Amino acid sequence: MLTDWAMKKLSHLTLDYVDIKCHGEQCYGYVAVQRINFALGFFHVIMAMMLIGVRSSKDGRAPIQNAFWGPKILAWILMVVLTFFIPNSFFIVWGNYFAMIGACLFLLIGLILLVDLAHNWAEYCQEKIEVTESRIWTGLLVGSTLFMYLASFAMTIVMYIYFARGGCSMNQAAITINLLFVLIASTISIHPEVQNVNPRAGLAQSAIVAIYCTYLTMSAVGMEPDDHQCNPLIRARGTRKATIILGAIVTFVTVAYTTTRAATYGLALGSQGNSYGNGYAQVGQEDYEHGLVTQQPESRRDMRQAALRAAVESGSLPASALDDSDSDDEDEGPSKNPRDDERNATQYNYALFHIIFFLSTTWVATLLTTSFDEKDMGNDFVPVGRTYWASWAKIISAWVCYAIYIWSLIAPLVLPDRFDY
Repeated sequence: MLTDWAMKKLSHLTLDYVDIKCHGEQCYGYVAVQRINFALGFFHVIMAMMLIGVRSSKDGRAPIQNAFWGPKILAWILMVVLTFFIPNSFFIVWGNYFAMIGACLFLLIGLILLVDLAHNWAEYCQEKIEVTESRIWTGLLVGSTLFMYLASFAMTIVMYIYFARGGCSMNQAAITINLLFVLIASTISIHPEVQNVNPRAGLAQSAIVAIYCTYLTMSAVGMEPDDHQCNPLIRARGTRKATIILGAIVTFVTVAYTTTRAATYGLALGSQGNSYGNGYAQVGQEDYEHGLVTQQPESRRDMRQAALRAAVESGSLPASALDDSDSDDEDEGPSKNPRDDERNATQYNYALFHIIFFLSTTWVATLLTTSFDEKDMGNDFVPVGRTYWASWAKIISAWVCYAIYIWSLIAPLVLPDRFDY
């Protein structure tokens, strides 16, 4: 949608309606990308509003989330068409202000989830080592940590050689600050006081944060305009296209991971899973400490579900016991889905799922449209994100990621009452 070629194809598909609607205005480029993303984002907002308060599959609105794929696709396509009835001035305001705010929120959520991933990966490996005493897990943890550190330092050396020549003060500062943050975060992670409050903290988490933030920095200097001869990738056409393809793949993976992880996990908004539900779902974790259920469920079936859940929590029964129980209950009456695992509580917050996806559309729109060079719009190669804004956005994102990670290490020292368990 950034190219005139795409708009000509769209005009042909719409029987020249787009050309008539534009009235001589530029319909490709900035406003076209904003229209497509706005339509998808508005679709997710409507879905979120329709699904507020859905707590289980027994709610009549639950099929809206899990079925009716044909009507939903048609509704989305209709919204894309309707956006061409909206004046360009609306999308200029939307893209410059509202989409920018949503993009920042989505980026922040992604950084929080990255730090969470780093801690989860290291703790998972350490638990496997303690339980199995296997050298495979030890080698995997140590090997992955060493590999990520070596990759981070290798990228730093490459950046110093090719992107930090004389007169490239911005690149020099960004690369050096990133290297300092790697050393600071790694040192803090193995500090005795941090280890005392969190023995599982260590270099494994720091390595994940280091390689991701170093990649962000390398991507930032690789997206910088070449007005100071500080970006050799622009002059090397083959390398430039390879970098664009790699960047597109990484962007797709990070957006896909952030949307699905945040939408179904809810960690970024302070909740791990669904906090609402029937009977056992309202019982606190402390009630299961001794395998007991201390809250009276609403029915006999809920009582049995609560007891089974307590047994699963204590490790006496496998998690599949809950599914088997659901199947037995549903044998009492006709059902089209005898293996429904959301009869008692949804696996994730449906409304939050769509809000996260709405934020992702604002991030993609901002990534594609912020300060692109209109001089290149007529070419077959359209530069995406090759701006100082995009470069600084990635550089600052790396710094924020380091700050969030370092705070996750020192928070138990600063706020011991919050971590007294």
